[in-house]
This record gives sequence, structure tokens and C-alpha cells, in this order.
Amino acid sequence: MSQWPIGVFASLDAGLGVHLDVVQELNIPSIQLHTPRPETRTQESADRFAAKCADAGITITCMFGGFEGESYADIATCVRTVGLVPPETQQARVQEFKEISDFARMLGLDAVGLHIGFVPEDVSSDSYHTLLDVTRDLLDHIGNNGQTLHLETGQESADHLLEFIKSVDRDNLFINFDPANMILYGTGEPIEALKKVGRYVRSIHCKDATWAPEDKRGEAWGQEVPLGDGDVGIKNYLQTLRDLGYDGPLTIEREIPEDRDRQKADIGQAVRLLESLRSEILAE
Repeated sequence: MSQWPIGVFASLDAGLGVHLDVVQELNIPSIQLHTPRPETRTQESADRFAAKCADAGITITCMFGGFEGESYADIATCVRTVGLVPPETQQARVQEFKEISDFARMLGLDAVGLHIGFVPEDVSSDSYHTLLDVTRDLLDHIGNNGQTLHLETGQESADHLLEFIKSVDRDNLFINFDPANMILYGTGEPIEALKKVGRYVRSIHCKDATWAPEDKRGEAWGQEVPLGDGDVGIKNYLQTLRDLGYDGPLTIEREIPEDRDRQKADIGQAVRLLESLRSEILAE
């Protein structure tokens, strides 16, 4: 693939991503794929979907995991329900993500990703050390499948994420950088964060957002908006990625599944914006 191919977050039968017909209609050459429902994580399903993508000239770059019971209703609910951190679902979700990794291997993928959840702030706590243990166990399984794991940004600061990666101490742990999430969760200015974690960035999202009021940051959501309409500064974002040497897909994520027509229109607008900025920045 050429430098910075356009991508989009897509789904087979579950998740927030667009379906393959929209990817084809918008002529987008790469996708990150949200993991399908458990009953469709089969070799037959993998072969069928891989053939569809091949026929359409679409490359799958990463599979993102998600779990039943996760809720993004508000930030406090996210803390309780998302990822591998909540203790009551931790072991079951680690096992399920191993199965997701196995399905990704059926598709020939060398990268999987997820929101790990809100990494505990207290690095001396039992919950932090338990998370380290289960993450290492998961990474060993993923490594045996020839894969890397990309942690999506947003639910902790860049400094805390770096501290966690260092503590895990595995060579197949990297980052999927989502600049809008830093704004949505109120965890840090995205370009500054990108510069800090840049050496670990192996995949990215192109998504935009506006900050919550300053006195509510970290407690109340910011607002996701169409690419180019928010506070990320997309041109600066792409210039920073170039300076860091990132040459992978520019994967658009637009999380409004309740309005599929608007979602498709916003993604089409994002494609045009990214194509224009890509030409301008790579010519500099």
C-alpha cells in the first residue's frame, strides 16, 4: 500500500463501524474491523469475508475487540464496564480476546486492538498489578499468533499509558492513537500526547471532537464532531504523524450508528479532507 492509504472503521455484523457496502461505495482501500459476534467467529466466516474484501480490493489492517456489557453512556459508566480492567469480567474477557485473536489469525491479520479500560492510577495497587499479569498473559497468546496488540488512547494520559507499557514489558504492545478520544475523555491535548507516545504508534484513528467545559473535563464527555470541525487540528495532526515517521493507514472513525445516512456523509467528507491534506503535506 502507498503511504497513508485512507481507511475506515468497519463491522462485519456487530459494532459501530460501517458495513462493507459503504466502504466499497466510498472507494476506501483499507479497514479496521470490529470483531464480529461470537457465533460468527468461524473459519468459514473468515474465509467468506476475506474473499469479499479481496474482490473489492480492500485490505484489513487490524481487528478491534469489544465485549458484551461495555457501555459508553458516560465516563463513570465507562470506568465500570469497559475493557479488561473491571474485575468481575476480567478473566472471561481475557479468554474471549484470545478467541478474537484466533479469529484475526484466520483472517491473516498481524494486529489486534482494544480499549483496555481505565488503567488504575495507583501503580502499587493490586488492581494495577493484576492488570499487568493478565495483559502479559494475553500478549503471550497474541504473540504466538504472530500479532501485535494496539491499545487505543483516550482513557488515560499519555504519561500513564507510557508507564503502563513499560511496566508490561512485552515487545508486541503498541498504540492505536485516537486524537479525539484525548479530548472526549479530557485526558490531554492530543498533539502533545502524540509526540510523547509516537514511538509506539502503529495505527491511528482520524476522528475529531470538541472539549467539554474546562471545569467538567474528565467528568463529562466532550462532543464528537465531523472530521475537521473540532479541536484536534487535523492538518497539524497529520504533519505530526509525518514527522514521527508514521506511514500507515489514516483510518476514519465516525461513531454515530444511530444515523447511518449522516455517518456515511460525514465519512465521505472526511475522505475528501484527508485526500486533500495528504497531497498537500506529503508534497511539502
